Amino acid sequence: MGKNKFNFKTFHLGNLVQQGVLEKGLEMSHVCSFFSSTQDEIISMYEAETLDSEVLLKWSLLLQYDFFRIYSEHLILYAPKASADKNKGGNLKSVQASQFRKNIYTKGIIDFVLEIMETGEKEAVEIIKEYGIPKSTLNKWKDKYKVST
Repeated sequence: MGKNKFNFKTFHLGNLVQQGVLEKGLEMSHVCSFFSSTQDEIISMYEAETLDSEVLLKWSLLLQYDFFRIYSEHLILYAPKASADKNKGGNLKSVQASQFRKNIYTKGIIDFVLEIMETGEKEAVEIIKEYGIPKSTLNKWKDKYKVST
């Protein structure tokens, strides 16, 4: 939502929603009307770390922001990778899954990874190990976006 550095590992959806409302300058009465809810119910949503998917979809529509993308990017960065032993069977599903992952990195993830490298928060080796991003992919990003490490 804002220009602040975002932590994809841990995030508080209610705070992000509240930040979006403030950035858009929406009145509480408008939000209450949109959700057919009371002010107390809206405030409890702001305080909730997680939100029901139906509620999150409504927030995404109201604020014109894809909150589900945050979960997708979290999964891309932190979901455990399939072990090599499971994929040795050569079944079609594992081939399709690996093809699906090929172009899955969004600009937000690329920016996040390059920023933690640039600031020295993590080295390339740590990023490769922790996030499972291939070394060649990381090098392509560094070349394409002219990042010095």
